[in-house]
Amino acid sequence: MEEALHIAKEKRPLIYAATEENWEAMGALAKEFACPLAVKGAGIEAVISLTEKLTAMGLKDLVMDTSTRTLKQAFQEQVIIRRAALVSKVKALGFPTITFPSEMADDLMKETLMASAFIAKYAGLIVMSDFQGESIFPLLLQRMNIYTDPQRPMTTQEGIYPVNNPDGNSPVLITCNFSLTYFIISGEIENSRVPAWLLIVDTEGLSVMTAWAAGKFAGDQVGAFVKKSGIMDKVRHRKLIIPGYAAVILGELEEELPGWEILVGPREAAHLPAYLKMWKAD
Repeated sequence: MEEALHIAKEKRPLIYAATEENWEAMGALAKEFACPLAVKGAGIEAVISLTEKLTAMGLKDLVMDTSTRTLKQAFQEQVIIRRAALVSKVKALGFPTITFPSEMADDLMKETLMASAFIAKYAGLIVMSDFQGESIFPLLLQRMNIYTDPQRPMTTQEGIYPVNNPDGNSPVLITCNFSLTYFIISGEIENSRVPAWLLIVDTEGLSVMTAWAAGKFAGDQVGAFVKKSGIMDKVRHRKLIIPGYAAVILGELEEELPGWEILVGPREAAHLPAYLKMWKAD
């Protein structure tokens, strides 16, 4: 461990792990290299014993591992540790925890489900065996949503969002301000590598279909936003791509935006890259 720290000390890696057998030596390394130290004990009481010894050495940057590798018990321990630290003022448990779904499951889907439980209650660090888009994206989204009000949708600020450095000939797309919609649409545009302008209209955080049903993504509202947004000063053409599921507002929008050609985009965001690659401003 000392040899590795000589190589990686500038990055301040987490030293894993101090146990009942080696805590003095590991604690000395943590002090010498000014690195955080993981504490691994067989259960909560063993962890308390180790953190007390290490804090007595002057170490404060600790991470706790109770060694549990079953979901039910590990989940219970996360709750007990957090409540003990905050409610019962047990200072020896006032450190972040580390969990290992990578050692609890034999496939990535099970790991992801376990990680989701630990994100909610209350792991500080979560170790996965692999990162795949379909597993890590939902976990990151869950983490971002912990402190949001479930009765208030996540929203993106209304405005013009340039993607891939667009110019005056680049396509103009419009959608709602539900954050998940924005992230998906902007991500697909970015993946297409086609420069584009993405207009986000305030629908109070509702998705396209929900906003249309609630009267918040109607032709008159979308048209009024396009006029005031400033996009006319940024592009030389007059073409607007609306979501495929909002095709019903096509006629109203043409009335609101005379001189504009309203194009109906694909219904699925995954089809956007192919659609945009056929774009022509003229």
